[in-house]
Amino acid sequence: LLSVLRKHEVSFTCVNRVELDRQHLANIDLMVAVGGDGTVLSAAHLLDHGTIPLLGVNSDPNVSLEDRKVTKKVVDERRSHGALCMCTALNLEELLPQIIHGEKQDHLSKRTRIRCKVKSTFSETRLVPALNDLLIANPSPAAVSRFRLGWLSKLPADTQQHTGTMTRFAGIPYDVSHSLNVWSSGMWVSTSTGSSAAMAAAGGQPMPLESTDLQYLIREHMMENSNEKLDSDVNNGFIESKQKMHLRWNSQRGRIFIDGSHLTHNLELGDEIMIDNEAPPLPMFLNRGPRSRSSI
Repeated sequence: LLSVLRKHEVSFTCVNRVELDRQHLANIDLMVAVGGDGTVLSAAHLLDHGTIPLLGVNSDPNVSLEDRKVTKKVVDERRSHGALCMCTALNLEELLPQIIHGEKQDHLSKRTRIRCKVKSTFSETRLVPALNDLLIANPSPAAVSRFRLGWLSKLPADTQQHTGTMTRFAGIPYDVSHSLNVWSSGMWVSTSTGSSAAMAAAGGQPMPLESTDLQYLIREHMMENSNEKLDSDVNNGFIESKQKMHLRWNSQRGRIFIDGSHLTHNLELGDEIMIDNEAPPLPMFLNRGPRSRSSI
């Protein structure tokens, strides 16, 4: 990578993943994340304004030049799948110059991300945008996750009295409607980018990569504990543009996992969560090959 950049006289700075912060984002035209999908996701969390494009380079692909010559070779699953990486260590020298000189703009697309806000008793927190998915669950996988799920509709700013359930985020009043109590193992929320990862493994629906909708899936919903008449269709659905999902956390403890296990936000009894697709989309260089359910 460094030799290619020097050869094409590109000014660059190398930063370790654990040391990367916002001061490194000043005056850059492209962020290159070298590693695997986890490295790309970590880099994406800093690009929350969606103004700097991201290129992923898979430094240790699970298919090597040697593997290509051997049929029925056992794949080393410890190596990276690199679904979010356009380049690999095998083709970097060929593709990177084309990207630098603007010859791969057809591979640059804006990826929808999840916006999530958490309102506690004395604070309101906007989490970093999630590129793949959120998992909202009890920290213990053996414990029940209890929450009330509903949908938000914006009310007039001067609303003081309301006959239904009302809440506020950033001072804006919302009506909470179509609510149901959920006892489960938690809930997945994914973008189209992440719909072929954990969401697919949990039984979710495949989504077109260009879709701006979000998908949600309630894990192991214990509907027999509900005093409401429910259909199994409530377990899996979509958050469309302009829609806002609302959760009230009803367990003593909870946790939001953002794009995996490394970045989390703790929940307490009574916390409220708003989820929509209004985070700034992230411009990314991605391959345009066939997409499988297990690709990302």
